[in-house]
Amino acid sequence: MNKPSRFNRFILVSIVSALLAITMLLSGCTSSQPSPVTPETTAAIQPTTTMPLQTAGSTPAITTAMPLTTTAASPTTTLAPTYTPSEKTLIVYTAASLKGVSTKLGTQFSAAYPGHSAVFNLDGTQALKTQVENGAYADVFISASNTYTNTLKGEGYFINSTVKPLTTNYLIVILPSDNPGKILTLADLAKSGVKIAMEDKSVPAGTATYAVLANLAKSTYNQDWNTSVFKNVVTYETSEPGVATKVSLGEVDAGFVYESTFTAAPKDTYLAITIPKADNYLQTYTIGVLKQTRSTGAAQEFEDFMLSGAGQQMLKDYGFRPVS
Repeated sequence: MNKPSRFNRFILVSIVSALLAITMLLSGCTSSQPSPVTPETTAAIQPTTTMPLQTAGSTPAITTAMPLTTTAASPTTTLAPTYTPSEKTLIVYTAASLKGVSTKLGTQFSAAYPGHSAVFNLDGTQALKTQVENGAYADVFISASNTYTNTLKGEGYFINSTVKPLTTNYLIVILPSDNPGKILTLADLAKSGVKIAMEDKSVPAGTATYAVLANLAKSTYNQDWNTSVFKNVVTYETSEPGVATKVSLGEVDAGFVYESTFTAAPKDTYLAITIPKADNYLQTYTIGVLKQTRSTGAAQEFEDFMLSGAGQQMLKDYGFRPVS
């Protein structure tokens, strides 16, 4: 009887040991104890970049999602293009209102001075000024406003002896060729529902427009007319060609631009209403060579060309007026 008894105890111990081993194994597989977190595993479990849906006017929900890359809003002042200084290619920072004539000026300059060429950076003068002040490279500066020229001159950017009057320009009102606003006179600019584009006051053409409207209100119309005209302004552009574009696309019924822009446009692009010279604003453009130029001789040649009979004639052909 002893042998069977010992045998039974052996069997019982074996079964209990086996059950204990299985229990421990199962416990290890189902344990709630977290595994060590490494940088690699952290990266693997980052949340997705999907942003929650939002309704108009709602407050954005707070999430742990990684930030999405967003495109920065366009700056008010255009960023300066990057140019490499060259003895043969001049960089000419040029008021945007010379856009129409710039290609011809460049071609004729190269013909007059073989081996030399000019690249035009066209923008609002206020933007060009800021670009220069921020370190952008240019050889020659053409401004549509003495104000900005004088500022740069006072800050020491010009070879002062080279700063000279270049040409002049008057303002004009342009309309889309089909005249959707039914504007026949300057008085009609104050009609209810008319959409007008003008330049921001920081732009030379904008400064001129404000002055012209004040002059017209005083000489011919009245302050109510002036107020109504400004109520009809639906956009203030940062360059003079921007106003012309709004008109040509029919986005507005009228716009204030320079005479040169109207003259340079293809035939039948616009209708125009002239502004009496007594109330108009004669904008004087200036040209000057910048101290930073690495091509002083070529820069002076370009200025001489612009002031020559050939350069002045081209400007006249495109609606600019000579300096008195």
